[in-house]
Amino acid sequence: MVASMTVLLSRWQFAATTIYHFLFVPVTIGLGLIVAILQTAAYRSGDDRYERVLDFFGKLFLINFAIGVVTGIVQEFQFGMNWSAYSAYVGNIFGPPLAIEGLLAFFMESTFLGVWLFGKDRVPRRVHLASIWLVSIGTMLSAAFILAANSWMQHPVGYRIDPATHQAVMTNFWAILTNELFLVTLFHTLLASFLTGSALVLGISLWQYHRSTETREVFAAGARVSLIVMLISALLMGLDGHIDGQVIAETQPMKLAAGEALYNTSRGASESILTIGNLHDKPIFSIGIPHVLSLLATDHWNGVVQGINQLQAAMVRQYGPGSYIPPVALDYWSFRIMAGIGAVIILIALWGGWLLYHHRLEQSRWFAKVALWTIPLPFIANTTGWIYTETGRQPWIVYGLLKTSQGASHLSPWSVGITLVGFTVLYGILAVVDISLMVRYGRRSLEPGADTETEHEVGSLIY
Repeated sequence: MVASMTVLLSRWQFAATTIYHFLFVPVTIGLGLIVAILQTAAYRSGDDRYERVLDFFGKLFLINFAIGVVTGIVQEFQFGMNWSAYSAYVGNIFGPPLAIEGLLAFFMESTFLGVWLFGKDRVPRRVHLASIWLVSIGTMLSAAFILAANSWMQHPVGYRIDPATHQAVMTNFWAILTNELFLVTLFHTLLASFLTGSALVLGISLWQYHRSTETREVFAAGARVSLIVMLISALLMGLDGHIDGQVIAETQPMKLAAGEALYNTSRGASESILTIGNLHDKPIFSIGIPHVLSLLATDHWNGVVQGINQLQAAMVRQYGPGSYIPPVALDYWSFRIMAGIGAVIILIALWGGWLLYHHRLEQSRWFAKVALWTIPLPFIANTTGWIYTETGRQPWIVYGLLKTSQGASHLSPWSVGITLVGFTVLYGILAVVDISLMVRYGRRSLEPGADTETEHEVGSLIY
């Protein structure tokens, strides 16, 4: 009983810190790319509008980067504090990608961020431009190595079990970096990050555009760049979702079945759009599109999609007695929220693209209002997507090798509970600080000379 309570509290603590940290990761990656594009436009065109909107959104990027660093460090410490059994079992595999992320990617980000922040007018313009692109690439590399480690937990490859230590040992690092689940997850995460950053820039730019006539042309430039990034990312996301689903069907069929609440193996399986009531049997109301799930998962109209009951029986035969069914209701609804928001964002991006084509993007007050309310949508989709990703592999912490109940440290529930409360309070304070700073600088009027006054003020958040 005590051990199970420790595992439960440790899971809650890791979920809380991970979800909180992942609020900042997509913004950092997305804003990093857009800021780099804006600076490139300023460098190539010499247009002061790009320079000014670059300075404006550069501050939001710095604020988010600073808070994200703090939360990310705490998250990684938990592997040793709360999940020492897991760390001992897979440390030989899980450790190298995290070490490379810290020594290469994060070092690269922080070093060139310093050059970009304090090197303006002190280093050649080409060097200054290169520094922000290296920061942007560094944020993507950082995500890549962390996702490589996480994808190995979802789909273990390139390893063997040492018969003497009974620990997982890496045999092929290249196999981990070419893990098919890692490749689609990385692409999906980067696209989600670009959507998050572009939605933030687009919403604020159009709000600022209609707020003041003096800076309209400046924020019009930011709106156009962010809309293009948003449109390309949204269209690619639709294609990537299809590929991602096929890889999950191959590597984690139980996760796919749970996400669709598909209890029995079906040929020509329907895609569930919405179910009200009992997901298992006799729902009150249900909408499904025949054959679509089979088409998405197998590329065949009458393809076979495995069901929860049959997969459970097969896993009992392979791994022994126990329940191998993840929380179906949580996975079903988290997937629908993520996919539903994704569809809405695609429609909004297409609407914006139509307005941009007809030179009406900035003038449309209706679209400006919708864009402002679109800002939180990617954050919700990112969160529910990660909930589906992580809970969909339960009861495994490493799929097919180690159960979550076997990975926790031998701690008392009280010690885990106290740190859980402590982190919740700390992160609550950081949330207030971050939101306050983002709102403060996002609402600030853009006036001549205002940017240089706050450069070192924002930079002091990091250095």
